[in-house]
Amino acid sequence: MSAALRNEPYRHFDARPLSPTIGAELIGIDLADPPAEAVAEVKRALLDHKVVFFRDQAITRAQHIAFARHFGELEIHPATPKDQLDREVLRIEHGPDSKGRENAWHSDVTWRAEPSLGSILRAIEVPPVGGDTLFVDMVAAYENLSPEMRRFVCGLTAVHDIARVFADPLGKTAEDLRATYPLQEHPVVRTHPETGRNLLYVNTAFTSHIVGLSKKESDWLLAHLYEQAAIPEYQCRFRWAPGSIAFWDNRACQHYAASDYYPARRVMERVTIAGDRPFYRA
Repeated sequence: MSAALRNEPYRHFDARPLSPTIGAELIGIDLADPPAEAVAEVKRALLDHKVVFFRDQAITRAQHIAFARHFGELEIHPATPKDQLDREVLRIEHGPDSKGRENAWHSDVTWRAEPSLGSILRAIEVPPVGGDTLFVDMVAAYENLSPEMRRFVCGLTAVHDIARVFADPLGKTAEDLRATYPLQEHPVVRTHPETGRNLLYVNTAFTSHIVGLSKKESDWLLAHLYEQAAIPEYQCRFRWAPGSIAFWDNRACQHYAASDYYPARRVMERVTIAGDRPFYRA
């Protein structure tokens, strides 16, 4: 996205940044049935801020799905019950009998051959305190590596494995799950297909190892790259309320759902937009 386009004002909402590099609340837009011009501005804000937030959105599940369809085809997650209506929706529900387990830095579904473009998460029920979601700018994480490290990691690929997270929850062996969702190799540094920016594209949830390195070398390098997500200067934090919505660009950022609210209930619904094959372009 050009600097001129980023500096162009929005006509359908006010954008209030949460940090200098990532995150903005979009104030004054109703997502129930936004006009095409407003949708285009939301996409522009997403590319600029990497994650955008909306407050007080009294929309239905059908309207949630319809809004997401403006941005592309929708995915069905394997954790979605097969008898659920509106199978595009992944319900994430935790409470006294289910402690939150999304508390690791990750980008959604990097185990797919074509990982998602983005996710739109809607708050259904939130705890009285806690349960925030943190987001990290993986462009900044890459650009602030040393020049030599940037040059080194740009030529590498890494393996992403669904079984690392979902074998037990889905009641399957790792082998059975990989038969349906084979291991995928993606570049360690990915080029964003719309902005052209390069970013780190490995995550603690789904990345198993770096191709061509010994286990010791791979483990050390991945640990070093994962640590970049923990740097506060690259992050923003969102406090949920009923009717809040977050829309993040899975190609540009990672997220971490704080699981500090147990045993309170936290219920969210996520719709995920299909993406394309990651690539690296120098």
